[in-house]
Amino acid sequence: MPNATEAAALLDRLWRDGRHIPALPPELRPSTRLEGYAVQAALCAGRRHVGWKIAATSSAGQQHIGVSAPLAGRLFQDRIAPDGGEIILGSNNMKVAEVEFAFRFARDLPPHGATYTQDEVMDAVGSLHPAIEVPASRFDAFVTAGEAQLIADNACADWAVFGPATTYDWRALDLSRHDVRGILTDATGAAHTITGSGSNALGDPRIALTWLANEASRIGIGLRAGETVITGTCVVPMPVEPGMTVVSDLGVLGHVSVSLK
Repeated sequence: MPNATEAAALLDRLWRDGRHIPALPPELRPSTRLEGYAVQAALCAGRRHVGWKIAATSSAGQQHIGVSAPLAGRLFQDRIAPDGGEIILGSNNMKVAEVEFAFRFARDLPPHGATYTQDEVMDAVGSLHPAIEVPASRFDAFVTAGEAQLIADNACADWAVFGPATTYDWRALDLSRHDVRGILTDATGAAHTITGSGSNALGDPRIALTWLANEASRIGIGLRAGETVITGTCVVPMPVEPGMTVVSDLGVLGHVSVSLK
């Protein structure tokens, strides 16, 4: 895409300034998924990316934003909050928090011609972590922006939080049937719990991770040791406001929390 760098520069300014636009100008607007990823790659230039997110891993999520398949986006180091830390919502126009599984890779999965199998992908994983995502978009009407623009917009990536690596034998579990909880506590101390399961992430977080490995391979990037991937929300996205605390509770696999300012 000839104007990928210019489109990325505009999105980067919007992100840093906390502003939104209806859509990219026609001359900067990607029309295919590959063009969207070209803009996203240019957006990543000059920023340290430490992993990936997967958006729209449920049929309801895909219908909500008008896409036909999941979307991959980068996670930037300056948008990773510590466990128990704080996130400033600022101009966030989505205002939801998501409970997710996170997988950290112990070895590379480089681009190659064949399709990665789930076993190959899971063999490259070093650890599993509970995670929270607080997404955002640079578009006012992100539900109608279309998948090419949403990919360019880094798949609505913004903040993520990783918990400690679980010490439980997670490989022995059926993660598709693993129950999870999202807990919201407001400024008064009142708590609200939303339940879900691993099946909400493309049927199984391991399936979602395999999808990401093959998507990264198709666009010629691959995955690297040390990168962390959050595999999509396992609960209905939870509406949040400043003053709330969010907990992602994966049961025996651990939990992680963050406060919203």
